[in-house]
Amino acid sequence: MINQPGPATHIYTPSELNQEAKRHIEAGFGRIWIQGEISNLARPASGHLYFTLKDGRAQIRCALFKPQASKLSFQPANGDEVLVQGQLSLYAPRGDYQLIASDVLSAGLGALHAAFEALKAKLAEEGLFDPQLKKPLPKWPSQIAVVTSSSGAALRDIRQTLAKRWPSATVVLYSSLVQGEQAPASLIQALLDADSAPENDVIILARGGGSIEDLWAFNDESLARTVAGLQHPVVSGVGHETDTTIVDFVADHRAATPTAAAVLATPDGLELSQTLDGISQTLQRSMQRLLSQHAQSVDLMEQRLLRRHPMTTLERSAERLVELKRRLELATDHRLKGQADRLASLARTLNSLSPLSALERGYAIVQDEQGHGLDAKNPPLKGSKINILLNELEILSSVDSVRHRPADAD
Repeated sequence: MINQPGPATHIYTPSELNQEAKRHIEAGFGRIWIQGEISNLARPASGHLYFTLKDGRAQIRCALFKPQASKLSFQPANGDEVLVQGQLSLYAPRGDYQLIASDVLSAGLGALHAAFEALKAKLAEEGLFDPQLKKPLPKWPSQIAVVTSSSGAALRDIRQTLAKRWPSATVVLYSSLVQGEQAPASLIQALLDADSAPENDVIILARGGGSIEDLWAFNDESLARTVAGLQHPVVSGVGHETDTTIVDFVADHRAATPTAAAVLATPDGLELSQTLDGISQTLQRSMQRLLSQHAQSVDLMEQRLLRRHPMTTLERSAERLVELKRRLELATDHRLKGQADRLASLARTLNSLSPLSALERGYAIVQDEQGHGLDAKNPPLKGSKINILLNELEILSSVDSVRHRPADAD
């Protein structure tokens, strides 16, 4: 007989049990890796991937949601042996135990990924990725070395980009294998040849996109050490934007694609041309202003020179001499006229005071024999000889008598 649960016994509902199991599963496991074979792969329109991961004795449901599915480097298929990373969970409504995947790698890719991470850590510890070791790019490269396949699309893209962006540069191809077992040695030799040419200014190491196996040559340790030891700066442009290789870490500069590598290695010729045109116009305007200022300075100096030139001085002196002469002549004429007028006035005054003027009015002048005038203070003596001067006559006479004239005899 089955005993009934007691009042202290907790009775789960299906949803409670599934939720409890979900908490225990998610808390008991961290992020894990599982290897197995894909089966029952479904690709709904939502972009999510649903599949079963199995081995010979068991299986587990897996879900890879769209954001992670879009980042896969390959397209999974039924029967593929894969490595899946994810978080264990339980879908409570149905009680389905499942793995929420975050990444899926081919089982072979898993080994490559591990090797990639190991080499990356090793070279990083040695300092080959140190930013201080990165060589700067030349500002104006005149010759660009390109290490890539002579038949690949990468070379065509690089040439087209450089022809538009920096056509003055010479592009020299150092052809190499870019895929397969022989590719690392071929790439190393091409890089050494490019580095030994002093006329090269920069090296572009490039390859078009592909799978991780296709790009694996660029994860070679010897190739990485060769790139790190080159004298010329190296720009890597390997694969697509999402691809990353060991060469990208040791190169002096990394570009997402071969085209981007050509852009990174060169200045923009059109932009530079426009900049130079602007500078040229600015210089022309500055030169015009400078020439105008100098022309004005020359004109001023010429004017000052003309003012100080001996001929100018002589001309001004001659003009001043003429003016002084004119003023002297005017002053002399004025002075002479004034003197003449004064002399005439004095003459008139003198003439009015002259005794001779009295003779003209009928008076006479009496002098002694010596020509001295005779008056009351110097009277003549009786019997002395006298001269009587009239206007036009001179009378010689003798004095008979001398007497004083009465005061009222006028």
